[in-house]
Amino acid sequence: MKIILLIFFATRCFSTELMDEIDQILLEFEAQRQNNKPVNTESEFANNNENVVDNNNLFNVPKNTECTDECVPFYQCNENGSIITTGENLIDIRSNDGPCGNAFLSCCKLEFVTNQRFSPNKPASSSCGHRRPDGIGLRITGTQNEAQFAEFPWMVSIIKSGWSPVSNPRPACGGSLIHPRAVVTAAHCVINRSQRWKVRAGEWDINRTIEPIPYQEVDVHTVVIHNAYYPGALFNDIALLYLVSPIKLVENTGTICLPPQDYRHKKNRCYSTGWGKDKFGKQGKYHDILKKIDLPVVTNTHCQSSLRKTRLGRLFQLHSSFMCAGGEKDKDACNGDGGGPLACPIDGKENRYYQAGIISWGVGCGEENVPGVYTDVAKFRYWIDDTMRRFNLDTTSYTVDD
Repeated sequence: MKIILLIFFATRCFSTELMDEIDQILLEFEAQRQNNKPVNTESEFANNNENVVDNNNLFNVPKNTECTDECVPFYQCNENGSIITTGENLIDIRSNDGPCGNAFLSCCKLEFVTNQRFSPNKPASSSCGHRRPDGIGLRITGTQNEAQFAEFPWMVSIIKSGWSPVSNPRPACGGSLIHPRAVVTAAHCVINRSQRWKVRAGEWDINRTIEPIPYQEVDVHTVVIHNAYYPGALFNDIALLYLVSPIKLVENTGTICLPPQDYRHKKNRCYSTGWGKDKFGKQGKYHDILKKIDLPVVTNTHCQSSLRKTRLGRLFQLHSSFMCAGGEKDKDACNGDGGGPLACPIDGKENRYYQAGIISWGVGCGEENVPGVYTDVAKFRYWIDDTMRRFNLDTTSYTVDD
């Protein structure tokens, strides 16, 4: 057992699933050391206050310790000997690892044939944020968490140039249309990867062509990453994609509204959307049809307190560029959903929504009392507006009309 722990410590490079296993190993090892028997239930630890730290299930420091600083789990200590308070290397990024099982590997296909399909001519609403709860054209019933066709017309999938469901059955990330030529997504989705991206607007079922109105696929011309983006802990996790040609706004495509700068999110329920997994880990399955999850917005104070009870530790600090939603069992964004929107209802406007957040990261998926973490879009409205003007694009396409 000691050899295993030393190997873990020497590598200092862990998957988040492995860290959960490390916590369990530490618990079992300490139980065997003290009692010479395995511990089978958490209740045995709960009754031993001298040996247990409630916030992350690790043992307290013995009274005769020589440590003059803070004793924390070794994976919460960086190479300089300082405590990691940002969650760096401990969080679960919501992007798709792909069929190779690793975010740094790509499954490539030499040839790609584009389906030729015609776009309808019926225009969509000229204003932003219109959700269609009943969809259009066809309706699915009796399914769990599946969106209706064109229910969220701002939702787009972001794919690599040359992508097909055969070469890689999942998009790289999600995004949202804010202008016929602009998409907002998470920076972690499009940084340190090939700049050759495509956007699909009006997509619904990513593996079958059953939609009554076809999707539109457009090349990305320019990727703009926020200049303060920090990939280690995903601070300022936002990017804008400028498209080669405009998306035609028809019945299954439309823009989402953006909140004013520094808008305060109220305690209401919002929707996250994407084609990601339904649960964390190997048992989770990706969705073919766009899924929707309704989630409560939680305050950053509550969110930070909840996250400190996870492997992030009691000193974790939630960065000001984030907001949080969720914390209900089995209801969460997950791997493969990254970059997609968290859409919240606009007060006084029926079935109108603004984008409150961008799916960024979490600790596992769907754990009770563990909210998911989103980029707070309201913190970046000025940046978005300024970037749009650089490309000579107006901002009325995502501004709520009075």
